[in-house]
Amino acid sequence: MTPRLRLQPEAVGMGMTSQRVRDRLVERLRESGIADERVLNAIRTLPRHLFVDEALATRAYEDTALPIGHSQTISQPWVVARMTEVLLETSPKKVLEIGTGSGYQAAVLAMLGLEVHTVERIGDLLRQARKRLRQLGMNVRSKHDDGRIGWAEHGPYDAIIVTAAAPALVPVLVEQLAVGGQLVAPVGGSGSQSLVRLLKRPDGSVEETTLAPVVFVPLLSGTLD
Repeated sequence: MTPRLRLQPEAVGMGMTSQRVRDRLVERLRESGIADERVLNAIRTLPRHLFVDEALATRAYEDTALPIGHSQTISQPWVVARMTEVLLETSPKKVLEIGTGSGYQAAVLAMLGLEVHTVERIGDLLRQARKRLRQLGMNVRSKHDDGRIGWAEHGPYDAIIVTAAAPALVPVLVEQLAVGGQLVAPVGGSGSQSLVRLLKRPDGSVEETTLAPVVFVPLLSGTLD
């Protein structure tokens, strides 16, 4: 069931954050190959401008990544839509996100009725994301920790989505993936990255597929306050 967003009057965008602008973004995403109407509707409904600094609100519905501080970004809407669309192919119920960031990707997943668990290594970003998600009435479980170790306590997960790039898939995260589940993550260094889908077969082996070239911030270890 899609959660009903709780928007305060001052949070409802005008002008460059209006519903008309969101609709244009959705049309661009559709023209770029995003076909799942559930994903498009979630992006149409969710106020992305609330997940960026007020000074960048007028750019919130451009199909581009934007800075959110601490050398991190809110992902390009097409990337969010594509990763989400891929995850939905196996009809997951419980999802682990590595890299909460602004909270936008977690909010899109929650909008689709998924049970979302998200881990963020930067405490300041997580505090801001939690505040946004609470204000929107999103029931998302979050943790301040090193994303490279996942969140085994609530695993295994039907799907795992990683929003920062590592040189290779992280074995610990693969271990926390349920049989029949899939993991979607950017893989590679700063010069060349690809969006990769990993499907975990019943015998424990994995099937890996490369989806598209992408650019993400690096997946780092440790935590910051």
